[in-house]
Amino acid sequence: MNRKVYVAGIGMIPFMKPGASAPYTQMGAQAALAALDDAAISYDKVEQAYVSYVYGDSTSGQAAIYGVGLTGIPVFNLNNNCSSGSTALFLARQAVSSGAAECVIALGFEQMNPGALKGAFEDRPSPMERFAQAMVDIQGFDPNAPRAAQLFGGAGRDYLNRYGIKRETFARISVKARQHAARNPLAVFRQTVTLDEVMASPQVFDPLTRLQCCPPTCGAAATILCSADFAQRHKLNTGVFIAAQAMTTDTPSTFDSRDMRRVVGYDMTAAAAAQVYETAGVGPEDVDVVELHDCFTANELITYEGLGLTPEGTAEKFILAGDNTYGGKFVVNPSGGLLSKGHPLGATGLAQCYELVSQLRGAADQRQVENARLALQHNLGLGGACVVTLYQKS
Repeated sequence: MNRKVYVAGIGMIPFMKPGASAPYTQMGAQAALAALDDAAISYDKVEQAYVSYVYGDSTSGQAAIYGVGLTGIPVFNLNNNCSSGSTALFLARQAVSSGAAECVIALGFEQMNPGALKGAFEDRPSPMERFAQAMVDIQGFDPNAPRAAQLFGGAGRDYLNRYGIKRETFARISVKARQHAARNPLAVFRQTVTLDEVMASPQVFDPLTRLQCCPPTCGAAATILCSADFAQRHKLNTGVFIAAQAMTTDTPSTFDSRDMRRVVGYDMTAAAAAQVYETAGVGPEDVDVVELHDCFTANELITYEGLGLTPEGTAEKFILAGDNTYGGKFVVNPSGGLLSKGHPLGATGLAQCYELVSQLRGAADQRQVENARLALQHNLGLGGACVVTLYQKS
């Protein structure tokens, strides 16, 4: 079976800096309740729960969803690094599409600590070991810079050296992100910044300055997915459905190409996007609004090309023409993206879903993209996994 899957409800809480949020149990339950309220159904109608987080003990998903109810349904705990939220979305959509369930919830949350990301265990091989070694072989290792910044900053260096763009081009993405986030009451950083301010902020790893790196964030988001029959029986909102979705993992090119863009998932992105466009029978030119994984400005820039929004080697022209914002070809990250909205790892993919569904419903307030009918979501996790989702207005 391959049934149409509708997004019946969405919920999200304001993202906050570490130390300012409620515990993950409260955040998760609050986002789940918001999605149920938006769908106008009770929790006892939900048949399965897919719950994503990265920094948490086993069965944290149950601890959060139990704050909504104790109905005995299956609860699946998911950790796929920064793509955990969209992994939950992928499996939830697959359950409904296949006929395994009629109504499911995907919930993501994260309660993070300040500072750079760290692994939880030091007495066993790191799942990032092969990626780190590929980076060392290509560009070496800087003990004074966070590893993630070296990985994605290295991709930015690779692009800069290959195409001769200006360093300021990366910084322009942060300026755009803050302009968008200023319209989003759920974002962490809503104060706009200038290009000079971005460039003058402390350097983390060339070409990245601090204002070009996403902050650790706490938050939660959720969505309710259902079949057409379920929606009809319960009179639910069928204004938005998932037109296509693909999930990819690494191939040999990640490690063999000696290309830092590929080490950080460019090929996963391109493959997932191609599958989505083919399944939906559309091209990137048909998309109106995009939420993509801008953990660093460098990743947003290379992802423009990975998703086919602009031909390879033309990202600088794309940015300078304003084709990544209102009035251009696409509005990219109207929420402010990870750079400004925040990046609570397990919640990010579902926060992207929240934004895009709001856009297609015409309910994005000051962020509204006019006449939006097709919305593209890109969520990436090193280690690795990439999920690309296409939403369509019914």
